Amino acid sequence: MKATVLTGLDRFSRYDARKYRGARFGLLAHQASVSRELQHTIDVVTARGCHLRAVFAPEHGLSGTEQALRPVGSERLRRLPVYSLYGNQLRPTPEMLAGLDFFLFDLQDVGSRYYTYISTMLYCFRACGEANVEFIVLDRPNPIGGKVMEGNLIEPTHLSYVGIHPLPARHGMTVGEIALMFKDQLSLRGKLTVIPMTGWKRDNWYDETNLPWVMPSPNMPTLDTATVYPGMCLLEGTNLSEGRGTTRPFELFGAPWLDSARVAQFLRGCRLPGLVFRETRFKPTFNTYSGEVCHGFQMHVVDRLRFKPYLTAIAILQGCRAIHKKKFAWRPPPYEYETIKLPIDILLGSSSLRRMIENEIPIREIERGWREKLDVFARVRRHFLLY
Repeated sequence: MKATVLTGLDRFSRYDARKYRGARFGLLAHQASVSRELQHTIDVVTARGCHLRAVFAPEHGLSGTEQALRPVGSERLRRLPVYSLYGNQLRPTPEMLAGLDFFLFDLQDVGSRYYTYISTMLYCFRACGEANVEFIVLDRPNPIGGKVMEGNLIEPTHLSYVGIHPLPARHGMTVGEIALMFKDQLSLRGKLTVIPMTGWKRDNWYDETNLPWVMPSPNMPTLDTATVYPGMCLLEGTNLSEGRGTTRPFELFGAPWLDSARVAQFLRGCRLPGLVFRETRFKPTFNTYSGEVCHGFQMHVVDRLRFKPYLTAIAILQGCRAIHKKKFAWRPPPYEYETIKLPIDILLGSSSLRRMIENEIPIREIERGWREKLDVFARVRRHFLLY
């Protein structure tokens, strides 16, 4: 049975906005910043008598038109300045925040530490604390649920824009809960208010919320994409295609040189739960191997409660590298504002984990290696859970 979930924006619209009537707001939003009725946050805020003075755009832009790693430009919308926070500028300047009473954060996350919206949230929160502007998070569901966690925690030496805090790859938290964790663990200045959801339970997936799905980024078209993303984003650190440029990004993977029969045999031996690998061919229209036929697979998740996206991706990396030692390669830097470390290292949050993949350590042994720290994280995160 589906839940009836009210997001932080829905609750702000119905109950909280009257407290802020006449106040001056900044807003960080994108195309998925909508109410249950598909009304954009810009319209909700202005219709409730709040004075919107500035809008801020994350990676992919306010309208979600920019592809990954493409700088977002500033613009104007309805006479409002729209400041880019992905490009030359990653955080609001004091001039951008001047005259604001409150800063609203309303971005739909997908439950993976690589997704840059939580990094943007941290940068904005810090800037607001320094400018004495109250930071308000309008909470939204974690699309892949709030119970299951998976993966190693980022090592302190490997924090980056795709891993801003020691979180596992699949963290099982909402943006509001992560904001509370940031506030406490990083001793952030400034006032934080989280407007929580109602009706959402930790085991709810997005298709159990009765909320409309709006793509939070250009290559996140469906909940199926979000389901595999906590692992398959790792392929961005390689010369494999992760399916960008197709209608099934992150579910498709491969390369023109991939021996899919041998890779399939390797993956069968890994006994990965909850999915079927179907051999296929695809031709990306942009990004890696644009216009070339790639040999590879489509991942079909048949039991999402048993499926382990991070472990699955590590098995894929290990198998492709072991079979194609001369053709498989780690992507060189720069990547997401990191110019020295390998992209795979900052995506994994660890150079040692990459070396375990290279040394063909069995994936179950790799998985056992992160369990203790993941258990510690689970105990710590309880203090910040809202649902």
